[in-house]
Amino acid sequence: MATSPSQTAMPTERSQSSRVLDKAFVWLTGAFAIGVGFVLLAIAFRVGTDALPAIQKFGLSFLTTSRWSVNDEVFGALTQIYGTLVTSFIALLIAVPIGIGVALFLSEDYLPPRIKQPVVFLIELLAAIPSVVYGLWGIFVLIPLLKPFGIWLNTNFGWIPLFSTAPSGPGIYVAGIILSIMILPIIAAISRDSLVAVPAEIRQAAYGLGATRWETIFQVILPAAFSGIVGGIMLALGRAMGETMAVTMVIGNSNSISPSILSQGSTVSSLLANQFAEAGGLQVSSLMYAALILFGLTLVVNVLAEIIVRRFSLKL
Repeated sequence: MATSPSQTAMPTERSQSSRVLDKAFVWLTGAFAIGVGFVLLAIAFRVGTDALPAIQKFGLSFLTTSRWSVNDEVFGALTQIYGTLVTSFIALLIAVPIGIGVALFLSEDYLPPRIKQPVVFLIELLAAIPSVVYGLWGIFVLIPLLKPFGIWLNTNFGWIPLFSTAPSGPGIYVAGIILSIMILPIIAAISRDSLVAVPAEIRQAAYGLGATRWETIFQVILPAAFSGIVGGIMLALGRAMGETMAVTMVIGNSNSISPSILSQGSTVSSLLANQFAEAGGLQVSSLMYAALILFGLTLVVNVLAEIIVRRFSLKL
């Protein structure tokens, strides 16, 4: 049976329209990606411009000194940089193993679907709680709950520098625990999505080669989802390093450095929250300098994560 010219033209017209749509989608997403890059550069340029007077006056000594005197116009952010890194490290130390464990538990068939879905929803709901609520919960619930444990650590292990300070309530360790709770749903949700996205054929192939369930999880599934898991961890680390209100309410805001996690401390974000509203002159420039350092730390962390993911992918 012969086909009419109109019937043969229809598939060609559809294919041409689909190619046009594909090209438009590529150009649109590319424009958005370039736009995001320009926004980041604009933010960095504005913060760097406002920080220029402090950069010219203090230079790199701003990173190595901890004195912050508004009256003398002498500023150094070492205490805040130290507090940011330590609290973020404590948060990751707690949240990463728990978050990946929760993701594994929810991505495997350990729970029936009618129970799994509400659990997934509750975990993701933690990310929607405002940070000020976490801060209030930390003040009225977590600090009284942790203070006896901190006193016990100081009494029995005070000879270790990590616990050498008697806890007074707020402290670095409280801020680290608050941050771990806040970033846990981010790590768990993204890690679960990455694990679920692993093709079922990979799992079946591992079983076909004689691997046990745990061997399949640790030697096949986790490596296959590694890039997504690392991406979730880096996103959570950015949240931890930039968190403001909750940390400001529970860390103590002390401008001193101590090796003890039981002591009070400060972070760059808490410094900005406490002083920016009433700052002026060189103090504003110094706060912008501190914000620029936080911006740089986040950038370095993301670059290192990208390098790790690429090297791991090459090994696979």
